[in-house]
Amino acid sequence: MVTYEDITEMFLEAAEATGLSVHPEFWLNSQTLEREFACTLHPGPCEEAEHHATCTLSFAWGPLDTVLSIDGAEGICEFFHEPDEDCPHLHTEDVPPLALDLTYSLPLEAANFSPSILQSFARGLKLRASEHSSRAVETRPSIALAFGDNGMQAEALTLQQRVELPLWDPEGIHGYRTSADRRAGHMTLGRGRRRDDDANGEEPHPEEWLPHLFSEVLADITAVIEALESSRLDGGRLSNLPDNAQDN
Repeated sequence: MVTYEDITEMFLEAAEATGLSVHPEFWLNSQTLEREFACTLHPGPCEEAEHHATCTLSFAWGPLDTVLSIDGAEGICEFFHEPDEDCPHLHTEDVPPLALDLTYSLPLEAANFSPSILQSFARGLKLRASEHSSRAVETRPSIALAFGDNGMQAEALTLQQRVELPLWDPEGIHGYRTSADRRAGHMTLGRGRRRDDDANGEEPHPEEWLPHLFSEVLADITAVIEALESSRLDGGRLSNLPDNAQDN
């Protein structure tokens, strides 16, 4: 079993090993008892953070997650009825992974660029980020604009990614559905324990594989930040981007 505290500690240990500046934040909703974690990472000293690419990672941990992480699926069953091996609570395969939301931000020097230049820049950075993200299931770019003295100016480019980590299955395949398979409008925060039907009946131990997965995620984050840092809009020209990204 892994708890919210275990998850955040594993992540922070992996984050500290990257050499990036790490700024974690923790929240608890006193009404819903939902917990949230966010952490901003950036290269260089904090005084210069506004001039560097940054990444903010966040995830939610609901009250059902807390119950499952302490008592397991059996604890849920015992609350409603006597334990029964055939109970679907114990054999459910509808177990979503832990969803990590990543938001990268690259500040741009306020300047006027044509829509084609901005489109090529965003497309190129999306390609570079995707190349360095082994576990991201999607990458979405966007550009923040501000109205200046000379019209609309680009302020920052943002890349959003979603990474899904298995809590109960090291392969991350069996017992999970993709987001598209979930019912529209229904967000399931709980992750029940998945029972294997093999003879040994061993329970999964996510604490054995999650540190390695977090190290992989942090390695991807570091690589994407480095890619963003090396890609700039310089006088209307794109630097260090794939050639096919600069075609209009």
